[in-house]
Amino acid sequence: MAENIYDNLTQLGGSDEAPTSPEEATLEIVPNPQSGEDYLVRFTCPEFTSVCPVTGQPDFAHLVIDYAPDEMLVESKSLKLYLTAFRNHGAFHEDCTIAIAKKIADATKPKWLRIGGYWYPRGGIPIDVFYQTGTRPEGLWVPDQGVPTYRGRG
Repeated sequence: MAENIYDNLTQLGGSDEAPTSPEEATLEIVPNPQSGEDYLVRFTCPEFTSVCPVTGQPDFAHLVIDYAPDEMLVESKSLKLYLTAFRNHGAFHEDCTIAIAKKIADATKPKWLRIGGYWYPRGGIPIDVFYQTGTRPEGLWVPDQGVPTYRGRG
């Protein structure tokens, strides 16, 4: 009997208990059945939360993660639980955004990845953080992330 490519998943279909920190979280991956194709996967997290490492006050962001997978895909429930693990994690906007991108890139080794972290104002100043790995594959359709510059973002 052929091995099911999803047999290694431990979170999908299981408990929804969130890890207590990003370091504790497991980002699960699965083989990409369409690995010979160039295509874009987009994850949008309009309600991302973390906390200020100095004041402990909550910070909110709209994250848009685009990646062109190669051999591996991110399993979306494990991504949801990983992002939820930031809820009580103290870090600046830049650190959260880049750490998320690097975790996904390290786990999946995509052809290309970019993240837009559109942070809601703290002290009256919205902070937007952008990161990408290398150059996108030629011919890959990458739509605009669709998050307007700050005017109440919603």
